[in-house]
Amino acid sequence: MNQSIAKSFSDLEKQDTFKIELTGRKPEEMVLTFTIKNFAGKEIYIAKLSGKDLLGSTDPNLDLSKEKAQIVFLKTIADDFFSEDNFLEPAVMPEDKADNYVPDKALYEALKKSGLNGFKYRLGKENNLYIAWSEKEHKVKIYYNCC
Repeated sequence: MNQSIAKSFSDLEKQDTFKIELTGRKPEEMVLTFTIKNFAGKEIYIAKLSGKDLLGSTDPNLDLSKEKAQIVFLKTIADDFFSEDNFLEPAVMPEDKADNYVPDKALYEALKKSGLNGFKYRLGKENNLYIAWSEKEHKVKIYYNCC
């Protein structure tokens, strides 16, 4: 299964393509591949999330003992990946203050000034990565890493 969506990310005037692909038959072999290609078609971000890791960092109250439930769970993660809540426009609000979850304070401040958009995705129950385009370094970087 795969899906894609176009959103402004590395440039406020142009649209980049966000794509998610879930491959594999058995949950422990499944891989969720997330890519972003810029408006010119150049890949600017790729993340491969293993089904095993995603299943291992879930809510302990979820019953994922059966393979079928694990597959449904992984498909749900893929289906919800591009939910509107995950697109942060802008990445950083002018009044936001950097805290301990900000790994790169300079990037955080640059995003505040540029108004570029961000995207967040979940690595597990207690781990969300917030990513955005760094104009200075010309690459996608994590600007917030939290619960």
